[in-house]
Amino acid sequence: MKIRNALFKPAAVLAALLSFTGAPAQAEESYTLKLAETWGPNSPILGETTQHMADMAEKMSAGRLKIRIDSSNKHKAPFGIFDMVKSGQYDMGHTASYYYKGKVPNTMYFTTVPFSMTVPEQYAWFYHGGGMELMQKVYEPHGMLSFPGGNTGNQMGGWFRKEINSVADLQGLKMRTPGFAGEVMSELGVAVTNIPPGELYTSLERGTIDALEWVGPALDLPMGFHRIAKYYYSGWQEPAAEVQFLVNKNVWDGLPDDLQEILRVAMRTAAYDMYSQSTHMNSLAWDKMKEEYPDVTHKVFPPEVISALRETTARLLKEQAAQDPLAAEIIDSQQGYLKQVRKWTNISDKAYLDSLSIVE
Repeated sequence: MKIRNALFKPAAVLAALLSFTGAPAQAEESYTLKLAETWGPNSPILGETTQHMADMAEKMSAGRLKIRIDSSNKHKAPFGIFDMVKSGQYDMGHTASYYYKGKVPNTMYFTTVPFSMTVPEQYAWFYHGGGMELMQKVYEPHGMLSFPGGNTGNQMGGWFRKEINSVADLQGLKMRTPGFAGEVMSELGVAVTNIPPGELYTSLERGTIDALEWVGPALDLPMGFHRIAKYYYSGWQEPAAEVQFLVNKNVWDGLPDDLQEILRVAMRTAAYDMYSQSTHMNSLAWDKMKEEYPDVTHKVFPPEVISALRETTARLLKEQAAQDPLAAEIIDSQQGYLKQVRKWTNISDKAYLDSLSIVE
């Protein structure tokens, strides 16, 4: 199956739109898929994305494709989505690829890589730079298809009880941070753990952890982390953070062509909508946080810490590429694409923002 070529065919999209207008291209058989998500019930932005996708799929298919969503409070396995979709217990999932690096290490590159691509750059890599094909190399042996499922945008570096002034301040720090960032932090002496979203506040409150990074103001503010940890750092670890839709391949193959395309369009649209919603909601939440919680102090990590994080990231990527040919292929693709696309980013978005800072 050639994922890149199948991603967005105009003719197939037309079939989906015809279905939406009441002229389905296939027989009138209906399908109900079960989706398990990592997030809890009524989770803002993340949970809204799955519901938005399901609503679009049902509407475009004139009711022939329905998706039932089970949140983590129902299936009780927020980090079990990979296994549940692989086994066929669920037909679909909404989660983050890097949660499964302990099971399949090469999954972690498809959520984010520290100091790597921004959101527009990452989407360009997925859809035009070979990212989808590489993601499928990782997931297809496990009987699944993986699709971009929404981006939070550049994530914050986290909430800390104490200010970080040097690399030495990281030694022995207990912190929740997943994915590749966890590998990097561990190398610098941080005791890294990954905790389900529903347990984060309690873990920070009880001192099980000293710091954590979740997402950004829109999702952090409702969690209440600002009541415990007052230092809020800008990020380095997730310049773009793409969650994912997983689909059991046997289930996918059992759908008619037009419903496959409707599902594909619904997932892609919901993913982009999550990015725009995240940008909007983060801006509102940051304003609210500054106004109502003035004791929250925004910080950036000092140059010494950023340098250590960047050097460690580069070293670990090099080591992983040397150990695994597929990891090397993914890393080379991402780094090569970043080198190409960043030239444009630098003379467009970055130059524009830099020019404003000079004027202001």
